Amino acid sequence: MDFMNILAISLETAIGPITAIYVLAAIGLNLHFGYTGLLNFGQVGFMLVGAYGVAVCVTTFGLPLWVGFLVSVACATVLALLLGVPTLRLRADYLAIATIAVAEVLRLLYRAEFARPVTGGVYGRQSFADRFYDVNPIPSGSYGVGDVDFSANQLWVMLVTWGLAAVALLITLALMSSPWGRVIKGIREDEDAVRSLGKNVFVYKLQSLVLGGVFGGLAGAMIALNQQNITPDQFMPQVTFYLWAMLLLGGAATTWGPVIGPMVMWFLLTAFDESLRALSSAGVLEFIGNSEIGALRHAFVGVALLLLIVYRPQGLIGNRKEMLVNVK
Repeated sequence: MDFMNILAISLETAIGPITAIYVLAAIGLNLHFGYTGLLNFGQVGFMLVGAYGVAVCVTTFGLPLWVGFLVSVACATVLALLLGVPTLRLRADYLAIATIAVAEVLRLLYRAEFARPVTGGVYGRQSFADRFYDVNPIPSGSYGVGDVDFSANQLWVMLVTWGLAAVALLITLALMSSPWGRVIKGIREDEDAVRSLGKNVFVYKLQSLVLGGVFGGLAGAMIALNQQNITPDQFMPQVTFYLWAMLLLGGAATTWGPVIGPMVMWFLLTAFDESLRALSSAGVLEFIGNSEIGALRHAFVGVALLLLIVYRPQGLIGNRKEMLVNVK
């Protein structure tokens, strides 16, 4: 088994475009759950409408790419409002049920036959990212150190996505250091106390839901540009559970938790996956086929979540006191 090759592939994944996309989505989820205490189990729904905002605008309506990004933000905002207005005055479990249900309903709607003229149905949309790569300022070639390298297009996606993640991180940090952020944290701790001080808790929670949803929508838009094709079935509920695992691993309600968590999780998942494939190819694990390895990855995420909840609920860099809150 080539350990250096497995390490190189794992490092590439840990800093690559997919990780950057998950970091951006996890920052939005951290704003929802970590800071505000909103149980959002449907972040993938925001990613779905963000991805199709770009794809549909370019392929179906022939609009410029930058318009697609604006539409992605608008779609995520509308989705947050539709989710938040009827549920945020209720207990958190209603929001949890609503978000996971709406995300799944959206996936089924986007893949439905009647939506095919717009969304492409089960076939999705392809070949809409050419304009994005046409403005790539990085010359063609391979860039990296040692066995860890990226193509010019991969590096371009990384620069844009990590840049968006950095902006989202700075916005979150600035907001959490402001009076608005202190109210948000107070809502997570005890919203009745915040309400008794004359604050409109519903409006603050709705603002948090919208902002975190926009980050999720931008992450979806970058998924579409990175893959250059999308289908509705890419946005399954498992994506949200991956985000939860990554956020809890890094540490909710922390600045760097949603950054460290996805990087560590993708490194471990890739190392786990590549090691199993190498052992299977070498005949050491003959009873494991390629189809079973994917299922074992999901099992690995479940075991990681269980161990986190039991032994370190605050995550790698989190504060245990931040997790001992009365989420309502």
